[in-house]
Amino acid sequence: MIAPLRVGRSTSVEGAVGTDGVEGRWNVRFFDQQRRREEERLLWSRDVSFANRLALLVPGARVLDLEAGSVVIAPSSVLTDAAASEAAHGPHPPEYGLVTVDGSLPERDRYVVALSAAVQLSGLAERIGMAQTTQVIQTKVLDYFFSLKNTHDVHFQPIVDLATGELAEYECLFRPVMPMLPQSISAIVRAAIDTDRSVELDSYIVGRVLERGAHLAATGNPPGGAPARVVRFAVNLAPASLLDPAFEASALAATVRAAAIEPRRVTLECTEQQAVPDVVPLKRQVKALRKLGFGFAIDDAGAGYASFALIAALRPSVIKIDREIVSRIARDDAKQALVEAFVSFGRRIGARLLAEGIEKRADLAMLTGLGVDLGQGFLLGKPAPELRQPRQVVMPPRAVPATDEPSPTARLATRRTAARRPVTPG
Repeated sequence: MIAPLRVGRSTSVEGAVGTDGVEGRWNVRFFDQQRRREEERLLWSRDVSFANRLALLVPGARVLDLEAGSVVIAPSSVLTDAAASEAAHGPHPPEYGLVTVDGSLPERDRYVVALSAAVQLSGLAERIGMAQTTQVIQTKVLDYFFSLKNTHDVHFQPIVDLATGELAEYECLFRPVMPMLPQSISAIVRAAIDTDRSVELDSYIVGRVLERGAHLAATGNPPGGAPARVVRFAVNLAPASLLDPAFEASALAATVRAAAIEPRRVTLECTEQQAVPDVVPLKRQVKALRKLGFGFAIDDAGAGYASFALIAALRPSVIKIDREIVSRIARDDAKQALVEAFVSFGRRIGARLLAEGIEKRADLAMLTGLGVDLGQGFLLGKPAPELRQPRQVVMPPRAVPATDEPSPTARLATRRTAARRPVTPG
């Protein structure tokens, strides 16, 4: 464990690095510290000359000499990645770790916490057998995430009916705000799944989303749009959460109604980052939720665990096509054939198709022509902290292929047949 650091002119730190019993004694000479309002960063490197070069480039930098390397501390505005790269330039650039000092920690702790993070980031700790396990790191990331509960935000991205260009619903996109350790929501979800804390995470996120939804319903209309109380919202959940008693269908419906939102205005999106070992209990839960009015979507179809078999078993109301399939689909026959298959499949089970990540007009035209019902992406509207109307984009007509024009699937099959056909010598 990291021992508390008492800041002064000369300080000895016992066990300053390491999480598995490895201890060392570093004599750390700190300059007198004064309380600073400006955010600070800390860099650690074994290369003392590199640290001194960097200190000469950075106004107001403080160099702290250690028995194993040096530390540079300076305001974040000047101790930048660019400054470190400039000082490190050479045929054999030194390894270093550069992190932000968490000013919310007690002064006796903040520099040792930052020092430990910088050593880990440099890669030294792993080489000398002191690296934290992935699970330990993920647990610390989640602990930090939950310690900042009041800072995280929710953004709303419009989902558009491709036949009319009108707003269909908003996806609620959770935005972690972690100044000391920036993380994407995907990284947070992955950490929660790997540490068996997905239910804890989803319970918090759903509560936060409903809180925002209730506020929007109380404050009235979004600019140029329908009242928030009649707008649909899509919320992401991990499969494990849907199977937990905390998300039992009637209890979840009561929680949603308590936020002044009707279940029929909520679509629950099952994320694809987690495998489903037994689909039968999940199938029962989805059926119960649908019976109470909730919509249900399979996210990222065509990637991860969102297979045709899983989709067929769960019978969702919406199938979301993964953005990797959507990107550049206008020039990719194989992607077009896959979307055609999803459209046909969706029609058979009564599900609407939603294409994620639409950014190009050519892709929008292709998706509309293939019969995709809904669209989402920067071309149609970016996520925002308030409810905004979709961008005014002229929707291409739903083209019906002429009888003498083969579909993308037929064209692909023709090319494959031609490629396999043996060439007869002339």
